[in-house]
Amino acid sequence: MKIRRLPLTGLLSDRPDHELVGVIRMPELTVSPMRAILKRIIGALLALLVTVMIVYLDRKGYRDVNGDGLSLLDSLYYATVSLSTTGYGDIAPATASARLVNVLVITPLRVLFLIVLVGTTLEVLTERSRQAFKIQKWRTKVQDHVVVVGFGTKGRSAVNTLLGDESTEPGHIVVVDTDQQALDAASALGLVTVHGSATRADVLRVAGVQRARAVVVAPNRDDTAVLVTLTARELAPDSHIVASVREAENVHLLKQSGASQVVVSSETAGRLLGIATSTPLVVDMVEDLLTPESGLAIAERPVEQSEEGGSPRHLPDLVLGVVRDGVLYRVDAPQADAIEPGDKLLYVRKVTASETIQR
Repeated sequence: MKIRRLPLTGLLSDRPDHELVGVIRMPELTVSPMRAILKRIIGALLALLVTVMIVYLDRKGYRDVNGDGLSLLDSLYYATVSLSTTGYGDIAPATASARLVNVLVITPLRVLFLIVLVGTTLEVLTERSRQAFKIQKWRTKVQDHVVVVGFGTKGRSAVNTLLGDESTEPGHIVVVDTDQQALDAASALGLVTVHGSATRADVLRVAGVQRARAVVVAPNRDDTAVLVTLTARELAPDSHIVASVREAENVHLLKQSGASQVVVSSETAGRLLGIATSTPLVVDMVEDLLTPESGLAIAERPVEQSEEGGSPRHLPDLVLGVVRDGVLYRVDAPQADAIEPGDKLLYVRKVTASETIQR
């Protein structure tokens, strides 16, 4: 009988989870060496205790060279020499004191030796299996997360903002990049990382972009941003895609590719540089508004029932705009004269107590 093999597609998204170890990297919890060794010692003691109980409960099925049956100490001795792979034969402790010394002194030394010699090797051998299990669990549950393409200056700042305003947990942020050093830095923050080019649809599928609530496109090149945005929009038609470009002339390309919003990084920085030459404190205030960790921050909230029908200019909060049906109206626009049910307000939120901005 001839066995037919299915053709391999070569797509990452079609591979089993164990083959994605090294492509997807799950964040690891840092554990001190002493704590890791202590956990192994406790595990060894539990295994020893179980073995002693099994031997002692079935002591009539064992034969002792002394012919007087097995006591609890004999069972403990048998368990220790068995678990430590020492064995017994021509040389074996015969007196109770010798066996007690073997249990209390020699066996801990054997366990310590095995921990030092074999522990690291076993950890390396089981790391791939642990990663495969964590990847499988993550891929089955991940949804409503944020995919960040590119972990350079822009991508790193976007992640810091997401973590700073506590809107997204680290485990719900996936970083896609081809630079291993950038991925290592992202993993150190507790983020899930995917090694590969985001211009490939299968790499974005592995990152779960089809179930993501938002995609941040922040590569170093504008042409790459266009291609990534186009691919992401095809896979995730309902996701909110935010893209960054260097040149304003490429904004329409990003919009046509499916970007929900486009940020022109070079022109934005240029405007701030120009403003800083004449009114530097304005730049400090803008930086304060864009930093969610302290000072003031721009936030969004739904309107309360008591606020419906009123003017946003009469609210205690400093309202900047009204969001209605996905459209933003500035507070001075005629559409924002009266608050309607279902509206959302963009306002200046106080994060910490008022402080003088240091220049």
